Amino acid sequence: MNTIYRKSRVLKTYMLILLELFAAGASFAIAMLIRFGDFYADGHGDTHLFFGILLLAMSLMYSMMTDWNRDFFIRGFFRELVAIGKYTATITVVSVLFMYMRNDVDMLSRMVFGIFALIDLVLTYLCHLAFKEYMLRYYKKSLKSDKLMVITVRERASRIIEQIRSEHAWNYELTSIAIMDEDMKGQEIDGVPVVAGREDVIDTGTQNILDRVFISLPLSDIETVRDMILDFEAMGILCHYDIDVEELNIEGKEAGNFAGYSVLSFSLQNLDYRRLLIKRFFDIIGAIIGLAFTIVIFPFVALAIKIESRGPVIFKQERIGRNGRRFRLYKFRSMYRDAEERKKELMEQNEVKGLMFKMKDDPRITHVGRFLRRTSLDEFPQFWNVLKGDMSLVGTRPPTVAEFEKYNVHYRRRLSITPGLTGMWQVSGRSDIRDFDEVVRLDLEYIDKWSLLLDVKLLLQTVGVVIFGRGSK
Repeated sequence: MNTIYRKSRVLKTYMLILLELFAAGASFAIAMLIRFGDFYADGHGDTHLFFGILLLAMSLMYSMMTDWNRDFFIRGFFRELVAIGKYTATITVVSVLFMYMRNDVDMLSRMVFGIFALIDLVLTYLCHLAFKEYMLRYYKKSLKSDKLMVITVRERASRIIEQIRSEHAWNYELTSIAIMDEDMKGQEIDGVPVVAGREDVIDTGTQNILDRVFISLPLSDIETVRDMILDFEAMGILCHYDIDVEELNIEGKEAGNFAGYSVLSFSLQNLDYRRLLIKRFFDIIGAIIGLAFTIVIFPFVALAIKIESRGPVIFKQERIGRNGRRFRLYKFRSMYRDAEERKKELMEQNEVKGLMFKMKDDPRITHVGRFLRRTSLDEFPQFWNVLKGDMSLVGTRPPTVAEFEKYNVHYRRRLSITPGLTGMWQVSGRSDIRDFDEVVRLDLEYIDKWSLLLDVKLLLQTVGVVIFGRGSK
């Protein structure tokens, strides 16, 4: 299956499997309680338990072998009920036949079969409807879903918008449109705001939340399309190209289907979403452990910060996350309260070439702050950002808003993954690097080479950096 579309398919499939397993398990338990009051009332508890496990196994096998939820989001209420009816009937009948072949069916109550089938039909149906409603009504509108911009001409705009909406997609939201043959910026087409035109479409994409673009332009614009795709691809943004025109020969291209259109999709990002789910699982575990340590050290750090200088213990700053999402980053305050105002006066002493600011013996840093930075204790509140999903344990450095506003296409690709507490450039000697382009190079190297093993390696290297203080801020 096309790797570009795998993320959505995997998420939908696994979530539905979990819901169906829950419904089957709960239905069997309820059926047993209704018939006997408990699992052992008739003296065949082990046989009943085996039958319950068999039902779960049949449910899992049915999903894996039939892919019966392929059209889940476009099924109506009646089609949904029919599909679930077939599923429930199949797993019940097959499980009963299996028990018959084992000569165990006489030890089971026939009433349990009927009660289970009825409850599982209703419960699975309700779970499916609730999941569908949540994904289409809430998840789609959240920052977690992909934000889509359509790039086309005025004549095609309404038809494309209608086609996209008719697909009832849950994993992306049409948030903007760029019209390339007329100046319509500031207007709306069928409720979708026009945010850009031919001259500023790339700049607009650079500065806004954007995960995907769908390009549908006449064949005469093929050179414009090519340059546009290269720019968006360099940012780490997924490009869908309507292949009613001839194929473009650009790296990162995969053919597929999007909103009913045959498209070529362009992306340098080919991350396995199953591994990303594992990465997120370890982020949550790591964040919980990190927050436990944060709670332990908080009273001591807070007291030290308060004794030396006035101001809040926790420093909050707006940062830019994956593909332009803004979030509030938390750290133990290591500077005086007027640090941001004094930064303007110190810009001439900046020792880093490019968009970052860093200087030796920064007068804005408190004595306690120097210790916190040297030991990386100031970073501990960011475990809350990791738990929330704004950040990961390992990733790229989240830029400030001021830095982000100066980004070009090359820099923008740093934001194509979730930022992290640590990363490639942090373990490479963070205070020894004097060129922002080197930071970008290391971040992009991490993106291109990412694997779970690399994350483990960088986490272990981070521990070494913290213990020995190499390259600390």
